[in-house]
Amino acid sequence: MKVPFFDLTFMHSEIATELLSALERVLLSNQFILGPEVEALERELALYSGAKHAVGLSSGTDALLVALMAAGVGSGQEVITTPFTFFATAGCIARLGARPVFADIDPATFNLDPGAVAAVFEERSRKAGRPPSALVVVHLFGQCCDMDPILSEASRRGAAVVEDAAQAVGSRYKERHAGTFGAAGTFSFFPTKNLGGLGDGGMLLTSLPEVYEKSRMLRSHGSRTRYLHEIVGGNFRLDPLQAAALRVKLKRLNAWTEMRRKNARIYRALFAEQDTHGRVILPRESEDTFHTYHQFVVRVVNRESVRKRLGEKGIGTEVYYPRPLHLQPCFADLGYRKGSLPNAERACEEVLALPIFPGLGEEEQEAVVQALVECVKEA
Repeated sequence: MKVPFFDLTFMHSEIATELLSALERVLLSNQFILGPEVEALERELALYSGAKHAVGLSSGTDALLVALMAAGVGSGQEVITTPFTFFATAGCIARLGARPVFADIDPATFNLDPGAVAAVFEERSRKAGRPPSALVVVHLFGQCCDMDPILSEASRRGAAVVEDAAQAVGSRYKERHAGTFGAAGTFSFFPTKNLGGLGDGGMLLTSLPEVYEKSRMLRSHGSRTRYLHEIVGGNFRLDPLQAAALRVKLKRLNAWTEMRRKNARIYRALFAEQDTHGRVILPRESEDTFHTYHQFVVRVVNRESVRKRLGEKGIGTEVYYPRPLHLQPCFADLGYRKGSLPNAERACEEVLALPIFPGLGEEEQEAVVQALVECVKEA
């Protein structure tokens, strides 16, 4: 049985009529830049997440860039973040002239290790004479970081906290939604996300009035009044067509999230029936978190060989991520070397994401598990 890694057919088939109606509504309105659809989505996502304010933006990357700018990150500053994430996390820091400083991950959750964060704060405070000015946490694969110790350390050091929650819409830590802990939290609406648009899109959440106002200005070239530019911003606006489609999908988000969580439970039950001789390590769901399973990521021995064999059997998989950020060529001048952050480096060698999208059938999951068990034994 062939199993794709991701398929939108199930989700889009059940909302096709509503989607077309929403897009038609925008077309007939002749309002194609910001306007009521974007404002409505902002209100709805803020209400859903428990934030006071939301700002619709052009992508998850732009949302993170705006959040950092609104939090005051700029040239010459240091910003702590994880090396095990999508490039945009550190890329946005560097684009502002700031220096990414990497802390290692917890090997069980793949998220930032609070102890490593504290150690980096101490090290950089000693070497640079002052602590890093900000911290970007990433709620990876749909599971929130261990926020209490991270927030405590950041507060002690006077560092702003920005959440990259691109993969974590609906995820919770101690019943509080991802994206509502720091100065700002950012989301991506890339089509494969749990709440995915029909193209690029993003959102910034905040409960700080000054961050909200500055973010709204930044998305429109630093302007509140036409042709009057108080700061230098950019064109970071969310399209009304995307907002209209996302409003339709937001109403289904909880149901689709439960499908992902059910699929995760099925995987765990299926793997429990198999003897993999320790060659497949399942993801850990932390006690204080509500995991939304944007990805179901296992660790496997001889990952590349296993993945090749799975592909030959028709099983779709992905690798998030094959190279840690501290070893990317563009960050060579930061001075990191192989072995600097061993937990992140090992994760990059072992992680393998399995299909978990809503609409995935139990028979398909059985096929994935059976194929993976066979492949790890052969590798």
